[in-house]
Amino acid sequence: MPRRTSRTATAIRPGRGRIAAAALVSAAAVVALTGCSAFEYTEDICSGGEYPVLAVGDSGGACVSDKEEPSAGWARYPEGKVPQQVDDKWDVYWATRTLDKDGNIIVLPDAG
Repeated sequence: MPRRTSRTATAIRPGRGRIAAAALVSAAAVVALTGCSAFEYTEDICSGGEYPVLAVGDSGGACVSDKEEPSAGWARYPEGKVPQQVDDKWDVYWATRTLDKDGNIIVLPDAG
């Protein structure tokens, strides 16, 4: 004799479907409202305990320990114009500029 089951035992429970749908809608709303900015990665120019320096009269940069002064041929960035993250405002600015031996900002010759 076949076993009988009640309809309520085999029916889909409406609560579970609604919870899953609500979770998906919520996740989609978060992505839509924040875009990808919540997942943006920024890289610091230097590690902790270091500061950035630039090559005098040439392109290029380096990081120096907070406990040291820059070597000959290198200089600190002018105050207020120090890049903090890769591709930030000042990192882009200094890609086409440097300092001359007197500390004046000059356009790099090959920067056009």
